[in-house]
Amino acid sequence: MKKFTLESKRFSLLILISLALVACGLELTPPSPTVALPTQTEVVAEPTIIPTATAVEELTCADEAKFCVGLVTDVGLIDDKSFNQSAWEGVLRAETDLLADVQFVQTRTSAEYEQNILYFAEQDYDVIVTVGFGLSESTIVTASKYPNIDFIGVDQFQGTEYDNVAGLIFPNDKAGFLAGALAAMVSQNGRIGAVLGTADVPPVVAFKEGYEAGAYAVNPDIEIVSIYHPGGADVAFTDVAWGSSTTLLLLDERNPDVIFGAGGTTGNAALITVAENSDAFCIGVDTDQWLTVPDAHSCLITSAVKEIADGVFELVAWSLLDEFPSGNYVGGVALAPFHDFGESIPADAQAFLIDLKADLLNDVVPTDGSYVFPSAPSVNIQR
Repeated sequence: MKKFTLESKRFSLLILISLALVACGLELTPPSPTVALPTQTEVVAEPTIIPTATAVEELTCADEAKFCVGLVTDVGLIDDKSFNQSAWEGVLRAETDLLADVQFVQTRTSAEYEQNILYFAEQDYDVIVTVGFGLSESTIVTASKYPNIDFIGVDQFQGTEYDNVAGLIFPNDKAGFLAGALAAMVSQNGRIGAVLGTADVPPVVAFKEGYEAGAYAVNPDIEIVSIYHPGGADVAFTDVAWGSSTTLLLLDERNPDVIFGAGGTTGNAALITVAENSDAFCIGVDTDQWLTVPDAHSCLITSAVKEIADGVFELVAWSLLDEFPSGNYVGGVALAPFHDFGESIPADAQAFLIDLKADLLNDVVPTDGSYVFPSAPSVNIQR
Protein backbone atom coordinates (compact mmCIF):
# COMPACT_ATOMS: atom_id res chain seq x y z
CA MET A 1 0.00 0.00 0.00
CA LYS A 2 1.14 3.55 -0.67
CA LYS A 3 1.22 5.43 2.58
CA PHE A 4 4.22 7.55 3.35
CA THR A 5 5.59 8.60 -0.04
CA LEU A 6 2.86 11.22 -0.34
CA GLU A 7 3.20 14.97 -0.56
CA SER A 8 3.84 16.88 2.67
CA LYS A 9 0.31 18.29 2.93
CA ARG A 10 -1.22 14.82 2.95
CA PHE A 11 1.38 13.63 5.44
CA SER A 12 0.42 16.45 7.80
CA LEU A 13 -3.22 15.45 7.46
CA LEU A 14 -2.27 11.87 8.28
CA ILE A 15 -0.69 12.96 11.53
CA LEU A 16 -3.83 14.87 12.49
CA ILE A 17 -6.12 12.01 11.49
CA SER A 18 -4.01 9.50 13.41
CA LEU A 19 -4.10 11.61 16.56
CA ALA A 20 -7.87 12.10 16.21
CA LEU A 21 -8.53 8.38 15.73
CA VAL A 22 -6.50 7.42 18.79
CA ALA A 23 -7.75 10.26 20.99
CA CYS A 24 -11.38 9.58 20.15
CA GLY A 25 -11.12 5.85 20.63
CA LEU A 26 -12.13 5.37 17.00
CA GLU A 27 -15.51 6.99 17.66
CA LEU A 28 -15.46 10.11 15.56
CA THR A 29 -18.64 12.19 15.62
CA PRO A 30 -18.30 14.92 12.99
CA PRO A 31 -21.37 16.94 11.99
CA SER A 32 -23.51 15.21 9.38
CA PRO A 33 -22.39 16.57 6.02
CA THR A 34 -24.83 18.02 3.54
CA VAL A 35 -23.92 16.31 0.31
CA ALA A 36 -24.84 17.54 -3.15
CA LEU A 37 -24.82 14.23 -4.99
CA PRO A 38 -24.05 13.92 -8.69
CA THR A 39 -26.88 13.43 -11.14
CA GLN A 40 -27.49 9.76 -11.86
CA THR A 41 -26.38 8.69 -15.34
CA GLU A 42 -28.02 5.74 -17.06
CA VAL A 43 -25.75 2.70 -17.45
CA VAL A 44 -25.84 1.10 -20.87
CA ALA A 45 -22.88 -1.23 -21.38
CA GLU A 46 -20.25 0.10 -19.01
CA PRO A 47 -20.63 0.78 -15.27
CA THR A 48 -21.74 4.31 -14.41
CA ILE A 49 -18.64 6.10 -13.15
CA ILE A 50 -19.01 9.58 -11.71
CA PRO A 51 -15.65 11.18 -10.85
CA THR A 52 -15.74 13.78 -8.09
CA ALA A 53 -12.11 14.84 -8.09
CA THR A 54 -10.09 16.34 -10.93
CA ALA A 55 -7.80 13.64 -12.22
CA VAL A 56 -4.07 14.28 -12.52
CA GLU A 57 -3.49 12.98 -16.02
CA GLU A 58 0.13 11.98 -15.52
CA LEU A 59 -0.70 9.85 -12.46
CA THR A 60 -2.78 6.69 -12.11
CA CYS A 61 -4.01 4.84 -9.05
CA ALA A 62 -1.00 2.55 -9.37
CA ASP A 63 1.31 5.48 -8.58
CA GLU A 64 2.58 5.89 -5.02
CA ALA A 65 1.61 9.57 -4.89
CA LYS A 66 -2.07 8.95 -5.65
CA PHE A 67 -4.45 7.46 -3.06
CA CYS A 68 -7.61 6.13 -4.72
CA VAL A 69 -10.87 5.08 -3.09
CA GLY A 70 -13.69 3.52 -5.08
CA LEU A 71 -17.21 2.71 -3.91
CA VAL A 72 -19.61 0.16 -5.37
CA THR A 73 -23.25 0.72 -4.46
CA ASP A 74 -25.88 -1.88 -3.88
CA VAL A 75 -28.90 -1.68 -6.18
CA GLY A 76 -30.36 1.19 -4.15
CA LEU A 77 -28.05 3.58 -6.08
CA ILE A 78 -25.91 6.41 -4.73
CA ASP A 79 -28.66 8.90 -3.89
CA ASP A 80 -30.96 6.52 -2.03
CA LYS A 81 -31.14 8.98 0.89
CA SER A 82 -30.17 6.09 3.11
CA PHE A 83 -27.57 3.32 3.07
CA ASN A 84 -25.54 3.91 -0.10
CA GLN A 85 -25.61 7.66 0.35
CA SER A 86 -24.30 7.43 3.91
CA ALA A 87 -21.35 5.29 2.80
CA TRP A 88 -20.60 7.72 -0.03
CA GLU A 89 -20.54 10.61 2.44
CA GLY A 90 -17.77 8.79 4.31
CA VAL A 91 -15.80 8.44 1.08
CA LEU A 92 -16.35 12.12 0.26
CA ARG A 93 -14.92 13.00 3.65
CA ALA A 94 -11.81 11.02 2.69
CA GLU A 95 -11.61 13.14 -0.45
CA THR A 96 -11.69 16.32 1.64
CA ASP A 97 -9.65 15.32 4.68
CA LEU A 98 -7.25 12.77 3.19
CA LEU A 99 -6.93 14.23 -0.32
CA ALA A 100 -8.09 10.93 -1.81
CA ASP A 101 -9.19 10.55 -5.42
CA VAL A 102 -12.68 9.08 -5.24
CA GLN A 103 -15.22 7.59 -7.63
CA PHE A 104 -18.27 5.36 -7.42
CA VAL A 105 -19.98 2.77 -9.57
CA GLN A 106 -23.77 2.48 -9.45
CA THR A 107 -25.13 -1.06 -9.50
CA ARG A 108 -28.39 -1.79 -11.31
CA THR A 109 -28.72 -5.53 -10.65
CA SER A 110 -26.98 -8.03 -8.40
CA ALA A 111 -25.43 -9.67 -11.50
CA GLU A 112 -23.16 -6.62 -11.79
CA TYR A 113 -21.59 -6.86 -8.34
CA GLU A 114 -18.32 -8.57 -9.27
CA GLN A 115 -17.73 -6.69 -12.52
CA ASN A 116 -18.24 -3.37 -10.74
CA ILE A 117 -15.75 -4.27 -8.00
CA LEU A 118 -13.28 -5.41 -10.65
CA TYR A 119 -13.56 -2.04 -12.37
CA PHE A 120 -11.67 -0.49 -9.46
CA ALA A 121 -9.45 -3.48 -8.68
CA GLU A 122 -8.06 -3.62 -12.19
CA GLN A 123 -7.08 0.05 -11.91
CA ASP A 124 -5.07 -0.60 -8.72
CA TYR A 125 -7.31 1.38 -6.39
CA ASP A 126 -5.99 1.46 -2.83
CA VAL A 127 -9.37 0.99 -1.11
CA ILE A 128 -12.63 -0.41 -2.46
CA VAL A 129 -15.84 0.11 -0.45
CA THR A 130 -18.70 -2.28 -1.24
CA VAL A 131 -22.05 -1.36 0.23
CA GLY A 132 -24.48 -3.91 1.56
CA PHE A 133 -24.82 -7.54 2.58
CA GLY A 134 -25.55 -8.60 -0.99
CA LEU A 135 -21.99 -7.81 -2.12
CA SER A 136 -20.34 -10.01 0.53
CA GLU A 137 -19.43 -12.95 -1.69
CA SER A 138 -18.18 -10.83 -4.59
CA THR A 139 -16.11 -8.73 -2.18
CA ILE A 140 -14.33 -11.79 -0.75
CA VAL A 141 -13.78 -13.33 -4.19
CA THR A 142 -12.19 -10.14 -5.52
CA ALA A 143 -10.19 -9.46 -2.36
CA SER A 144 -8.57 -12.89 -2.61
CA LYS A 145 -7.33 -12.01 -6.09
CA TYR A 146 -6.05 -8.55 -5.11
CA PRO A 147 -4.30 -8.90 -1.73
CA ASN A 148 -2.67 -5.46 -1.98
CA ILE A 149 -6.02 -3.65 -2.05
CA ASP A 150 -7.98 -2.97 1.15
CA PHE A 151 -11.69 -3.81 0.96
CA ILE A 152 -14.37 -2.33 3.22
CA GLY A 153 -17.59 -4.34 3.23
CA VAL A 154 -20.38 -2.23 4.70
CA ASP A 155 -22.83 -4.40 6.65
CA GLN A 156 -20.84 -7.51 5.70
CA PHE A 157 -20.10 -9.75 8.67
CA GLN A 158 -16.78 -11.60 8.31
CA GLY A 159 -17.07 -15.20 9.44
CA THR A 160 -13.54 -15.85 8.18
CA GLU A 161 -10.83 -13.24 8.57
CA TYR A 162 -8.91 -12.01 5.53
CA ASP A 163 -5.95 -9.64 5.95
CA ASN A 164 -7.26 -7.10 3.42
CA VAL A 165 -10.98 -7.17 4.25
CA ALA A 166 -12.78 -5.27 7.02
CA GLY A 167 -16.47 -5.85 7.54
CA LEU A 168 -18.06 -2.62 8.80
CA ILE A 169 -20.87 -3.97 10.93
CA PHE A 170 -23.33 -2.40 13.32
CA PRO A 171 -25.37 -3.59 16.30
CA ASN A 172 -28.58 -3.10 14.32
CA ASP A 173 -30.59 -4.82 17.04
CA LYS A 174 -29.54 -2.08 19.47
CA ALA A 175 -30.43 0.71 17.07
CA GLY A 176 -33.79 -0.96 16.47
CA PHE A 177 -34.30 -1.40 20.23
CA LEU A 178 -33.88 2.36 20.76
CA ALA A 179 -36.39 3.06 17.98
CA GLY A 180 -38.89 0.53 19.36
CA ALA A 181 -38.61 1.87 22.90
CA LEU A 182 -39.33 5.40 21.69
CA ALA A 183 -42.20 4.18 19.50
CA ALA A 184 -43.86 2.50 22.48
CA MET A 185 -43.34 5.60 24.62
CA VAL A 186 -44.96 7.78 21.94
CA SER A 187 -47.82 5.42 21.04
CA GLN A 188 -51.16 6.41 22.53
CA ASN A 189 -53.29 3.56 21.18
CA GLY A 190 -50.85 0.73 21.88
CA ARG A 191 -50.35 -0.21 18.21
CA ILE A 192 -47.16 0.31 16.20
CA GLY A 193 -45.82 -1.06 12.92
CA ALA A 194 -42.77 -1.52 10.71
CA VAL A 195 -42.39 -1.62 6.92
CA LEU A 196 -39.13 -3.38 6.09
CA GLY A 197 -36.79 -4.61 3.39
CA THR A 198 -36.32 -8.31 2.80
CA ALA A 199 -35.87 -10.90 5.54
CA ASP A 200 -33.06 -12.35 3.38
CA VAL A 201 -30.75 -9.60 4.70
CA PRO A 202 -29.66 -10.23 8.32
CA PRO A 203 -29.24 -6.53 9.27
CA VAL A 204 -32.89 -5.92 8.34
CA VAL A 205 -33.96 -8.83 10.53
CA ALA A 206 -31.84 -7.46 13.39
CA PHE A 207 -33.49 -4.03 13.05
CA LYS A 208 -36.95 -5.60 13.14
CA GLU A 209 -36.28 -7.89 16.10
CA GLY A 210 -34.58 -5.10 18.06
CA TYR A 211 -37.48 -2.75 17.31
CA GLU A 212 -40.01 -5.24 18.60
CA ALA A 213 -37.94 -6.08 21.69
CA GLY A 214 -37.55 -2.38 22.56
CA ALA A 215 -41.27 -1.76 22.23
CA TYR A 216 -42.18 -4.79 24.35
CA ALA A 217 -39.67 -3.71 27.00
CA VAL A 218 -41.59 -0.46 27.42
CA ASN A 219 -45.09 -1.91 27.00
CA PRO A 220 -45.42 -5.72 27.15
CA ASP A 221 -49.03 -5.42 25.91
CA ILE A 222 -48.23 -3.40 22.79
CA GLU A 223 -49.47 -4.67 19.41
CA ILE A 224 -46.79 -4.71 16.68
CA VAL A 225 -47.25 -5.48 12.99
CA SER A 226 -43.97 -5.81 11.09
CA ILE A 227 -44.07 -6.50 7.35
CA TYR A 228 -41.11 -7.65 5.24
CA HIS A 229 -40.91 -7.08 1.51
CA PRO A 230 -41.62 -10.43 -0.18
CA GLY A 231 -38.83 -10.08 -2.76
CA GLY A 232 -35.09 -10.57 -2.66
CA ALA A 233 -32.35 -8.02 -2.02
CA ASP A 234 -32.27 -6.99 -5.69
CA VAL A 235 -35.77 -5.48 -5.49
CA ALA A 236 -36.73 -5.13 -1.82
CA PHE A 237 -34.93 -1.84 -1.22
CA THR A 238 -36.11 0.05 -4.31
CA ASP A 239 -39.81 -0.81 -4.42
CA VAL A 240 -41.45 2.54 -3.77
CA ALA A 241 -44.89 1.33 -4.90
CA TRP A 242 -44.85 -1.61 -2.48
CA GLY A 243 -43.58 0.55 0.39
CA SER A 244 -46.40 3.03 -0.13
CA SER A 245 -49.24 0.54 -0.72
CA THR A 246 -48.21 -1.66 2.20
CA THR A 247 -48.10 1.34 4.53
CA LEU A 248 -51.54 2.46 3.40
CA LEU A 249 -52.90 -1.03 4.04
CA LEU A 250 -51.28 -1.15 7.47
CA LEU A 251 -52.71 2.25 8.40
CA ASP A 252 -56.16 1.29 7.16
CA GLU A 253 -56.40 -2.15 8.75
CA ARG A 254 -54.45 -1.80 12.02
CA ASN A 255 -54.28 1.94 12.66
CA PRO A 256 -50.79 2.05 14.24
CA ASP A 257 -49.79 5.47 15.52
CA VAL A 258 -46.05 4.92 14.91
CA ILE A 259 -44.44 3.24 11.87
CA PHE A 260 -40.77 2.35 11.45
CA GLY A 261 -39.62 2.44 7.81
CA ALA A 262 -36.42 0.44 7.24
CA GLY A 263 -35.54 -0.53 3.70
CA GLY A 264 -33.85 1.98 1.39
CA THR A 265 -36.24 3.86 -0.88
CA THR A 266 -38.91 1.27 0.00
CA GLY A 267 -38.73 2.42 3.62
CA ASN A 268 -38.56 6.04 2.53
CA ALA A 269 -41.86 5.56 0.70
CA ALA A 270 -43.37 4.27 3.94
CA LEU A 271 -42.28 7.41 5.81
CA ILE A 272 -43.68 9.74 3.15
CA THR A 273 -46.95 7.78 3.00
CA VAL A 274 -47.39 8.14 6.76
CA ALA A 275 -46.72 11.87 6.52
CA GLU A 276 -49.22 12.39 3.72
CA ASN A 277 -52.04 10.07 4.77
CA SER A 278 -52.36 9.93 8.54
CA ASP A 279 -51.73 11.59 11.88
CA ALA A 280 -49.34 8.80 12.90
CA PHE A 281 -45.63 9.30 13.59
CA CYS A 282 -42.75 7.69 11.73
CA ILE A 283 -39.16 6.67 12.43
CA GLY A 284 -36.45 6.50 9.76
CA VAL A 285 -33.34 4.34 9.46
CA ASP A 286 -29.60 4.25 8.70
CA THR A 287 -29.02 8.01 8.53
CA ASP A 288 -30.75 11.11 9.90
CA GLN A 289 -33.61 11.02 7.44
CA TRP A 290 -34.78 14.48 8.48
CA LEU A 291 -31.93 15.64 6.24
CA THR A 292 -32.64 13.23 3.39
CA VAL A 293 -36.43 12.76 3.27
CA PRO A 294 -37.90 16.22 3.85
CA ASP A 295 -41.33 15.08 2.66
CA ALA A 296 -41.60 13.08 5.90
CA HIS A 297 -40.91 16.02 8.25
CA SER A 298 -44.44 16.20 9.56
CA CYS A 299 -44.27 12.68 11.04
CA LEU A 300 -40.55 11.98 11.47
CA ILE A 301 -39.65 12.04 15.15
CA THR A 302 -36.19 10.47 14.75
CA SER A 303 -34.19 7.84 12.84
CA ALA A 304 -32.37 4.71 14.01
CA VAL A 305 -28.92 5.74 12.84
CA LYS A 306 -26.00 3.58 11.85
CA GLU A 307 -22.96 5.84 11.80
CA ILE A 308 -21.95 4.54 8.39
CA ALA A 309 -20.13 7.63 7.14
CA ASP A 310 -17.94 7.74 10.25
CA GLY A 311 -17.10 4.05 10.02
CA VAL A 312 -16.21 4.21 6.32
CA PHE A 313 -14.01 7.26 6.85
CA GLU A 314 -12.22 5.70 9.82
CA LEU A 315 -11.39 2.54 7.88
CA VAL A 316 -10.14 4.52 4.87
CA ALA A 317 -7.94 6.55 7.22
CA TRP A 318 -6.53 3.39 8.81
CA SER A 319 -5.72 2.09 5.33
CA LEU A 320 -3.85 5.27 4.49
CA LEU A 321 -1.94 4.91 7.76
CA ASP A 322 -1.05 1.33 6.77
CA GLU A 323 -2.87 0.04 9.86
CA PHE A 324 -5.93 -1.45 8.21
CA PRO A 325 -7.87 -3.71 10.62
CA SER A 326 -9.03 -7.04 9.24
CA GLY A 327 -12.10 -8.95 10.35
CA ASN A 328 -15.11 -7.14 11.79
CA TYR A 329 -15.03 -3.45 12.65
CA VAL A 330 -18.01 -2.35 14.76
CA GLY A 331 -19.50 1.04 13.97
CA GLY A 332 -21.69 3.19 16.18
CA VAL A 333 -25.48 3.45 16.43
CA ALA A 334 -27.74 6.13 17.87
CA LEU A 335 -31.07 7.89 17.57
CA ALA A 336 -30.95 10.96 15.34
CA PRO A 337 -31.93 14.37 16.75
CA PHE A 338 -35.64 14.94 17.30
CA HIS A 339 -35.61 18.19 15.29
CA ASP A 340 -39.08 19.82 15.34
CA PHE A 341 -40.28 17.35 17.98
CA GLY A 342 -37.43 18.01 20.40
CA GLU A 343 -39.35 20.46 22.57
CA SER A 344 -42.33 18.08 22.74
CA ILE A 345 -40.34 15.13 24.08
CA PRO A 346 -39.93 15.66 27.84
CA ALA A 347 -36.49 15.93 29.40
CA ASP A 348 -37.00 12.75 31.43
CA ALA A 349 -37.80 10.79 28.25
CA GLN A 350 -34.72 12.13 26.48
CA ALA A 351 -32.56 11.29 29.51
CA PHE A 352 -34.09 7.79 29.60
CA LEU A 353 -33.08 7.21 25.97
CA ILE A 354 -29.55 8.48 26.56
CA ASP A 355 -29.13 6.09 29.49
CA LEU A 356 -30.71 3.28 27.46
CA LYS A 357 -28.20 3.76 24.64
CA ALA A 358 -25.33 3.45 27.12
CA ASP A 359 -26.87 0.34 28.69
CA LEU A 360 -27.38 -1.26 25.28
CA LEU A 361 -23.83 -0.58 24.11
CA ASN A 362 -22.50 -1.95 27.40
CA ASP A 363 -24.70 -5.07 27.09
CA VAL A 364 -26.58 -4.24 30.29
CA VAL A 365 -29.94 -4.44 28.49
CA PRO A 366 -30.46 -7.52 26.25
CA THR A 367 -32.24 -7.21 22.89
CA ASP A 368 -33.69 -10.73 22.75
CA GLY A 369 -37.15 -9.70 23.93
CA SER A 370 -36.66 -10.91 27.48
CA TYR A 371 -36.24 -7.50 29.13
CA VAL A 372 -39.02 -5.33 30.56
CA PHE A 373 -38.40 -1.92 32.08
CA PRO A 374 -39.76 -1.41 35.60
CA SER A 375 -41.06 1.91 34.27
CA ALA A 376 -40.50 4.18 31.31
CA PRO A 377 -41.55 7.80 30.69
CA SER A 378 -44.58 8.44 28.51
CA VAL A 379 -44.41 10.88 25.63
CA ASN A 380 -47.55 12.69 24.52
CA ILE A 381 -46.86 14.67 21.36
CA GLN A 382 -49.16 15.96 18.65
CA ARG A 383 -48.66 16.47 14.96
